[in-house]
Amino acid sequence: MKTEDYQKISSTLPKQPGIYKFIDPEGTIIYVGKAKNLKNRLASYFGSTKHQSGKTKTMVRNAHHFEYTIVETETDALLLESTLIKKFQPRYNVMLKDGKNYSYICIKKERFPRVFLTRRVIKDGSTYFGPYMSKHRVKIILDLIKNLFQLRTCNFNLSAENIERKKFKVCLEYHIKNCEGPCVGLEAEEDYNNKIDQIKNMLRGNFAAVKQHLKQEMQKQAENLKFERAQKAKEKLDAFVDYQGKSTVVSVNHRDLDIFSIATDEKTAYVNYLKVINGAVINTYTQEMTKNLDEDEKDLLEFAIPEIRKKFNSITKEIILAEKVQLLEADITITIPQRGDKKSLLELSEKNVKYYLLQKKKEEIKHQSKQTHAERILRTLQTDLSMKDLPMHIECFDNSNIQGSNPVASCVVFKNAKPAKRDYRHFKIKTVVGPDDFASMEEVVHRRYRRMLDEGESLPQLIIIDGGKGQLSSSVKSLELLGILDQVTVIGIAKRLEEIFFANDSIPLYINKKSESLKLIQQARNEAHRFAINFHRDQRSKDFTTSEITNIPGIGEKTAEKLLTHFKSVKKMKAASTEEIVAIVGQSAAKKIRLYFDKG
Repeated sequence: MKTEDYQKISSTLPKQPGIYKFIDPEGTIIYVGKAKNLKNRLASYFGSTKHQSGKTKTMVRNAHHFEYTIVETETDALLLESTLIKKFQPRYNVMLKDGKNYSYICIKKERFPRVFLTRRVIKDGSTYFGPYMSKHRVKIILDLIKNLFQLRTCNFNLSAENIERKKFKVCLEYHIKNCEGPCVGLEAEEDYNNKIDQIKNMLRGNFAAVKQHLKQEMQKQAENLKFERAQKAKEKLDAFVDYQGKSTVVSVNHRDLDIFSIATDEKTAYVNYLKVINGAVINTYTQEMTKNLDEDEKDLLEFAIPEIRKKFNSITKEIILAEKVQLLEADITITIPQRGDKKSLLELSEKNVKYYLLQKKKEEIKHQSKQTHAERILRTLQTDLSMKDLPMHIECFDNSNIQGSNPVASCVVFKNAKPAKRDYRHFKIKTVVGPDDFASMEEVVHRRYRRMLDEGESLPQLIIIDGGKGQLSSSVKSLELLGILDQVTVIGIAKRLEEIFFANDSIPLYINKKSESLKLIQQARNEAHRFAINFHRDQRSKDFTTSEITNIPGIGEKTAEKLLTHFKSVKKMKAASTEEIVAIVGQSAAKKIRLYFDKG
């Protein structure tokens, strides 16, 4: 939207609270905002752009026009803005990043509920606690639950009818005292559900109720003179107290609190959340948000806090923040602490969110440095070889044979300047007789790219041929025949002086011996040579072994292959019984083989 278009209507804009929508030429809402004073807020987009971010300028430029809606109060504007963002998800509004990797503790909705870790929240009536950022912490909690409350882990349908019909039997978990056998009626549903209630109390941070339950259990067993059970109840109580002691206890004077802090960089905002129940921090969470415009931290908090509270089902009435924000919930108290325990909590949250931001920046720098190193080498190679495209995908070929025997070839693949070993291929030469490296290279290159074209695979940007002008010319013939010579860059590298040859050019290129691009070409060449030699060695060894068996009168290659496939070596075959050999090749062939080896 142009400034002159705005100026035509600026005098008619109201100075009341409301929301505004920027809309592109196709009629799509690209941004929704709120304002105490619509006229002043909209004027900020079309006045001086000195302090505007690039994204804000782009958003205004992409907008065809804007629309606005007047409301009674700023709170109404906040509510309407939130509703419209959720409905239309405009591209320039801040967006919460998905937390798919977080863990939850699920209490399954079923008779005799199971309690387990999950990453999927399914709306089936089950109760979920979380999300937890640390999977390790979830496992500690689940181990404690397992120690305190013996629950079933099987997924049987423990209906009253199935239990009455004695459909199940107790398993190992019962025998090692991890389960009390509800599947066979050894534990009443009421007793089991009491344990589930205490687990819910524990996960909600209501430690006092759990502690009271364990104390009552201990006293009850002692009064009934069941001292061994009373001792077990005491051990559970001690374990629970130890777990509670490891929680970050704030103060017994503070009940339930939500604490939020924020840190931002150019593209992302991070909001840290501490959940305090009965004076103890029972959960921490950091929400990532993608910034699309130059939103200030107050706006980001106003957007994030309701979403995080909804995620954690928080009904806490007091929120601790570093600055005042406007929230839709009217009965919420926002506290900006200056000293004491609440101030310490806020500082703890701020420390967490700053550390989280620092870690993200370190990861980003580390990732960029890796990318930059590979990209620098490839750009140097692109320049040295005067290539049109960056050689992200490189393939290198080499032949191997000894006096024409067992001719083979290899193709190694480099992607992003690194070996992609899963894509390596080796070839047995099929159409060439004798030691003819040129014809062998022509065959292999044709077979490789004929198949890639047939299977619709993308071609490499660079093909390297290990050899001089002869091998290169042979490769070019195949590429021309396939009609792809103009789609790739193909070079040959001669070993003696590390000369680089191009198709249809007799003058070689000499790359600086210290150049990273030459080192990459040499690495690909050496890898292709190694891969070809190893395959050739395997073929010679296999052929030697096969020929030793085919020396036996009456034994052909197919029989020899059958025997080698089964026994793996001649040594193992010699040691085998006649019956074993008969089972593989039959009575007649086995008799010949046994007679041959016995004579030897």
